[in-house]
Amino acid sequence: MRELPVAARVYIGCAALVAALCAAPTVRLGAAAPWTDALALGVLHGLCERIRRCPLTQGPVRHAAGPDAPPGTFPQGWATPVVLAGTFLLPAPLAVLVAVPGALLAPAARPWPAARRLWHTAELALAAWAAAQVFRAVGPAAPAAAPFPELLPPALAAAAAFCGVLTVLGGGVLALAERHPLRTAWRGPAARLPVTHLVHGLTGLMMAVLWHSVYGPPAALLVLLPVHLSCWAFAQYQRERAAHQATVRALVQAVDIKDRYTRGHSERVGRASVLIARELGMAEDRLEVLRFAGILHDVGKLGVPTRVLRKEGPLTPEERRIIELHPEYGHEIVRGIGFLGEARAAILHHHERVDGSGYPYGLMGHQIPECARMVAVADAFDAMTSTRSYRRARPVPVAVAELRRCAGTQFDPRMVRALAAALDKHGWRPEQVTAGEERAADPAPAGSGGVPPVRAHRSGADHGAAR
Repeated sequence: MRELPVAARVYIGCAALVAALCAAPTVRLGAAAPWTDALALGVLHGLCERIRRCPLTQGPVRHAAGPDAPPGTFPQGWATPVVLAGTFLLPAPLAVLVAVPGALLAPAARPWPAARRLWHTAELALAAWAAAQVFRAVGPAAPAAAPFPELLPPALAAAAAFCGVLTVLGGGVLALAERHPLRTAWRGPAARLPVTHLVHGLTGLMMAVLWHSVYGPPAALLVLLPVHLSCWAFAQYQRERAAHQATVRALVQAVDIKDRYTRGHSERVGRASVLIARELGMAEDRLEVLRFAGILHDVGKLGVPTRVLRKEGPLTPEERRIIELHPEYGHEIVRGIGFLGEARAAILHHHERVDGSGYPYGLMGHQIPECARMVAVADAFDAMTSTRSYRRARPVPVAVAELRRCAGTQFDPRMVRALAAALDKHGWRPEQVTAGEERAADPAPAGSGGVPPVRAHRSGADHGAAR
């Protein structure tokens, strides 16, 4: 197990010390302080955290400060509104104490579980203290007697302070403990947390208003029921999505093992397909399916004999016909996977050409499904810009020029223009390389004259534009 860096230990220790100092004034509050409310909310917070860990309600949402977690996040469940309700109902030192029980009971990932638990307690306590201070500073002098609309602005400001503290502290611990680059350590929480804590802030405010209403604390507990149901539904969605991704990963790994020359190609085609779709303004709910289409476009290679895929010399006409069956093989493999939707059509038709000379069915123009036309362009682009065992990668401008040359015959011109525009905006920085790069220094096969041999057809990665 790797050691927690010294800088991270100091950072966590300092956060814990400051949190303790924030809670220290509770010793001077005396008997007149709302100790009963603080105790009830603290117990409720711990109880919510225990229920969140129940197998029936738990989802695959990563915990704060975990190795892959968004930095600074508190578990996205129904415990957070309880903490925020405490910041609206209690003085800041007591609000700090409300945050402690649930934080201590939260699961702690490895490595460094003790340090993670201490860190989570400290960051949540500091966020609660900051939120309570902001609420008192900008809110009415007597919150319990104020009408609900008057409490909204200070509650939103308090939720923003809560979110801001978690973001700042979480980015720091990721930079020091997990060695995240400083330029990206704060990017994740800054994008993810605001909307979540805005909703949690409103829920916490409703709890606080009902807590002091004629109906009392039991009515406040009812607010948590719809929150819990929505969190449970989201957890189920996350579980299902994780299962979908695991299915896709398993199929891709099987293809990569069988055809080592195009390892990593599928993932890059998925990313390039999404670039095209976003440029064309495709709805977000279709992007994930399109990414799956790009990733699985060559899954049919599982049905092609390995000796044909890995053959070094020219293919015979019979072997070429076998290779050209891989889109149909792929469609049969994924036919029963319902969540793929229109991705199945892209897998079947990604080798069709707009002039009708493609395969397997010789479709023309708009007879070819839109997603298949996107994947065809993405596939050819990555084939040209990736190093293979028989040639070096082409520069991106050269590959784009070749795609434009073949637009209207092999590729849909609209898709080519979209990819070119997306590359101008975002560039192309593939994070993975093909296994063939390890053999890039090998000379081209004898008699090839430097021209890519027929392996291009075998892999399904190199289209006419890449030949």
